[in-house]
Amino acid sequence: MKRLIDVTLATCALIVAGPLLLAIAAAIKLDTPGPVFFRQERTGRAGKPFRIFKFRSMTADAWQRRDTVTQLNEVDGPLFKMEKDPRVTRVGAFIRRTSLDELPQLFNVVRGEMSLVGPRPLPTEESNLIDGAALARLNVKPGITGLWQVCGRSDLTYADLQHLDSVYVRSWSLMWDLRIIGQTPQVVFGRGGAY
Repeated sequence: MKRLIDVTLATCALIVAGPLLLAIAAAIKLDTPGPVFFRQERTGRAGKPFRIFKFRSMTADAWQRRDTVTQLNEVDGPLFKMEKDPRVTRVGAFIRRTSLDELPQLFNVVRGEMSLVGPRPLPTEESNLIDGAALARLNVKPGITGLWQVCGRSDLTYADLQHLDSVYVRSWSLMWDLRIIGQTPQVVFGRGGAY
């Protein structure tokens, strides 16, 4: 039933959002040189790697320049986040604040690599450093939205993320997924903790 909901809602969302996806792609192309999509290896269910789709929100060489900003990390644990990352483009700043950069992950959902709801998929090198209760995240498919998103997003500590991943996996229900989906627009439009 979860898979049926994923495929149905993701397919409908892609059809409805088609013009928006094209507009964002055009804006990215006009703003800076480089590809429209950012493809990166992430860790999925059971530790299986897959390549995530996102709209590119940084300069094309952002991943190569990561070492230049590593010391400016604003979150604890093995994760990397910073609010005013100099690698973020003008269009990128907008689509990150509104989470529009995440829309292409609907393709990952249709392909079966992700779910609409679940722990956020981490880059492989960050995922390899995950420990403790957070390892429960590997028991389910990663999601576009989840407890991280509706409980604080980038404002959370690593301990919070470990706890939320564990709670989601241990307490999963279809109704809980539907509630998280329902809460996500309010969180996104509130833009709290998004960077």
